[in-house]
Amino acid sequence: MFFNIEQTSVTYNTFFDKRMSVCSKFLHPRYVYMKTGLIMWCALCFHLQLSAQLKKGDKVTQITIRDASNKPMTLPHFGEKSLLIFYPDPDHASQNKTITNYLKAHPISSPNIFAFGVVNLKDAPLLPNSIVRMMVRREVNQTGANIYTDVNNTLSKSWHMGDVNNKFVIIFIDKTATVQFYKAGELTAEERKDLLHVIKQHS
Repeated sequence: MFFNIEQTSVTYNTFFDKRMSVCSKFLHPRYVYMKTGLIMWCALCFHLQLSAQLKKGDKVTQITIRDASNKPMTLPHFGEKSLLIFYPDPDHASQNKTITNYLKAHPISSPNIFAFGVVNLKDAPLLPNSIVRMMVRREVNQTGANIYTDVNNTLSKSWHMGDVNNKFVIIFIDKTATVQFYKAGELTAEERKDLLHVIKQHS
């Protein structure tokens, strides 16, 4: 095959002229200003999202969850006692088994602390809510544990926890509704010590 050098040269020149025209458009001060502004806005949104995440020292509010029979209820003893809340995704119920097994072996006896679980039904779509509730009721009847349910992420959304899917969340709030401990996911050895220290402080 033979190439027409002159025609090819014209074609490449036309191509580069168009590319330079596009580049010039993108390098226009107004475009650069708009692009910079967009990047700064995205960065600000990301920063605000991170800063809005629940953390120690934050104040939380009373919310409505559901009991094991799917009846609406508010958080028990909110504002009356310190609360130790276990908020697991049922798909990852064993994620924090080290600390939960320890607390089973060493139950909290202080009348100043009320510990309970709130099962995160929303983030376990493959597990029918009715089946999970049946399991919860059986556990309550057999062990006397305090276990409730959250059908639509009311707890995580109201308290700005962010994405808690596939996570076992542990929260401790005092009588003033101030967060003293929060972790979404598996606790490290140091975090387990911190939680036990917080429990001891408020006992």
